[in-house]
Amino acid sequence: MDSEKLKKICIQPDVSIRQAISAIDQGGMAIALVVDGQNFLQGTITDGDIRRAMLSEIDLDTSIHLLLERKTNSIYPVPITAPVGTSEDVLVSMMKERVVRHIPLLDEEGKVTDLALLDDLLPNPYHQLQAVVMAGGSGTRLRPLTEDVPKPMLLVGGQPLMELIIKQLQSSGIQRVNVTTHYKPERIIEHFGNGEAFGLEINYVNEDQPLGTGGALGLLPHPSNPILVINGDILTKVDFRSMLAYHQEHQADLTVAVRKFCLQVPYGVIECDGPYVSGLKEKPDVNFLVNAGIYILEPGVYQYIPNGERFNMTDLIQWLINDGKKVASFLVREYWLDIGQHSDYEQAQFDMREGKL
Repeated sequence: MDSEKLKKICIQPDVSIRQAISAIDQGGMAIALVVDGQNFLQGTITDGDIRRAMLSEIDLDTSIHLLLERKTNSIYPVPITAPVGTSEDVLVSMMKERVVRHIPLLDEEGKVTDLALLDDLLPNPYHQLQAVVMAGGSGTRLRPLTEDVPKPMLLVGGQPLMELIIKQLQSSGIQRVNVTTHYKPERIIEHFGNGEAFGLEINYVNEDQPLGTGGALGLLPHPSNPILVINGDILTKVDFRSMLAYHQEHQADLTVAVRKFCLQVPYGVIECDGPYVSGLKEKPDVNFLVNAGIYILEPGVYQYIPNGERFNMTDLIQWLINDGKKVASFLVREYWLDIGQHSDYEQAQFDMREGKL
């Protein structure tokens, strides 16, 4: 890695979490290295650390010291490092064993001189991750736009919505995509074919009857590796590689992407203690985490999915929780839009013109 790239991701110990996010995003490597004035490594802040902090509603103007302190109770309380000159085979082995994507390389004094990246050491470390695009919805709420085309084929910036998804999957290193269809499947198949023109392999599974957001998975062969599932009506800039790393780091059976949603109550809210009023909040904001329609499933999860029956992903999540399985939440901090109604579609067109995609 050249010195300028390395410089972008190095931050001082006194910066805020917000400044760490900026360094992570500018560097594009899902990590920032915390160094002192002489370039000695003090710690690391990863994309996953940021998402966990945001889930905990930590003020982003707080010092990164808080995140470094939180890591002292993690599985790796100190950064995993290696000496400069460590062979690529050893670095790959270390990353696989410890389930990490980065290893800072230190000189004899312990100063940071480079950063080893799994993406650089392996030609495509994500080639075993398959994807499923749920494209069977009829888009009733978007009529008359969807009278002749399925919702995933609506144009956004001159391209079908699903084409944007397919291109994003391909750029993430995913080589095989299964597309579940139901409403006007021929329009989708005619456009995408076998996927060769888009740099990956596409297979189709048609639902004779709508099977819900999870039921169509029961029509697919059971995978031997984790599988990414995404609704076919979503526009997002989520880094699927970071989501997979987060999923693996938490040893989850299923990881669901979540999005913060704020709802303003249009009335004054009265708080009562028995028959007496104890407080009042005028039109308060209520914050929720909502399902963002993107999931990563381990192969073992498939035993919970019925074959050919209507079944929703929300049912699957609840069943896993009831059975004591690990379900992780991955906070989406990037652009995300669910195109469910006309106002959403208009927003997508505007965002495309403004360069947000």
